[in-house]
Amino acid sequence: MTATVPAPGGENGYCDHTSVGVLVSCPDGLLVFERATPPAGFAPVAGHVDQHGSPAQAAHAEVTEEVGLTVTHLHPLLNTWRPNHCRRAHTGPVGHHWWILLAEDSGSLCPSRREVRAPQWIRPAQLQWYALRTAAYAHGHLSKQEFEREPSLEPVWCRFLHSLELITLPSVDLDRIDVVL
Repeated sequence: MTATVPAPGGENGYCDHTSVGVLVSCPDGLLVFERATPPAGFAPVAGHVDQHGSPAQAAHAEVTEEVGLTVTHLHPLLNTWRPNHCRRAHTGPVGHHWWILLAEDSGSLCPSRREVRAPQWIRPAQLQWYALRTAAYAHGHLSKQEFEREPSLEPVWCRFLHSLELITLPSVDLDRIDVVL
């Protein structure tokens, strides 16, 4: 008899190694929130592709699920692999193939109580401050408990936002942050 391994996906708790991140912005800034579930940190909308089918379908679903907005159009920004952990069990390498998209949206912000704490429209200076605090954590200047008690930018987002020129970090900081992914 051959043992079967459950297929990847959210229903059985296995990681599918594919994720989307969705930037929602307005004149007041970029929408970020503190994750109510691990990993700790402030981040834009994100989630596994799972049973959604495509990255675009996952982006639509995650925006609605996490912040209650309706995506009207998506603009692809990045498509890359990141070696980040998630809370799901996994097979194969640790990490995710990420699609980062910019969303045009409609509706009113209605955050999920299960997934979202402290949603805010953040301006570039505050986003940069969060990134610098995440770098301080990665360099050991903040303990894991201090970072979780008062989180900053979720580590996986630092390189994405740096690549998109929304924050600026030296490569030594980006490399150190990669260690804590």
